[in-house]
Amino acid sequence: MALAFPPYIMALSKVQRLYDACDVVFSSPAAAPTLGEFRWLQKILDAVEAEDVGIDDGEKPTLSPSSSSDDELSPKSGRALLPARAFTRITYVHIHQCDDFSIGVFCFPAGATLPLHDHPEMVVLSKLLYGSVRMRSYDWVAEPPPPQGAAGRKCGLARAVAADEVRRAPCEASVLFPRSGGNLHAFTAVTPCAILDVLTPPYSEEQGRPSTYFADVPIPSLPGFAFLEETDLPEDFTVAGAPYLGPELTVDMDDDDDDYDDYDE
Repeated sequence: MALAFPPYIMALSKVQRLYDACDVVFSSPAAAPTLGEFRWLQKILDAVEAEDVGIDDGEKPTLSPSSSSDDELSPKSGRALLPARAFTRITYVHIHQCDDFSIGVFCFPAGATLPLHDHPEMVVLSKLLYGSVRMRSYDWVAEPPPPQGAAGRKCGLARAVAADEVRRAPCEASVLFPRSGGNLHAFTAVTPCAILDVLTPPYSEEQGRPSTYFADVPIPSLPGFAFLEETDLPEDFTVAGAPYLGPELTVDMDDDDDDYDDYDE
């Protein structure tokens, strides 16, 4: 059965609808989100396109095709858009972050790779906005014990969820959970692409949710499994930051966006 929104909801921008839904689902202390609520959020994400978050995917005509500006203009609103061709390295567009959830977009040039990483005790909803991406993902067979000592490394046996799976836009939004759905994943852009992410709760060193990167070693005698070991990021790996140029977001006054640390240029 199709979900019908009242007219005042339909008048909101798609990113505002997404924020409002996340605020309702994730900011309530009464109960943990239900599977039905996650499915509802997936449906909202399914409707979001690159232009809705201020990005020109290069597939639609713009109001200023001969402009010398780095920004294009939305044919719908006349707003400036970030052109996909301008992303020469992995770039994060921060939209919102509070204690309960974050919303942002990772933009990739063709060939760029986001190394294998985890999302400790987090749920991640993702929507591929344009392009195609190759991904591999794992879930721990059993949660590894905490590393011992300052030089300790997190490691353990993991089951492959996706092995070199290529996703092409348009496709449905996906969701991963702390212990299922591919909580550890890596992306390589086959073509220029962008992924809209909702994380709940966000990464936080203080709250014990750091971002940890891993090397994976397949086990020939155990197809579908790999040994994962914590590793350092490549020295040349960087993520740039870009401004959000989408519709203005009206946020709950209780939400605090000040803790967000922008990526370095």
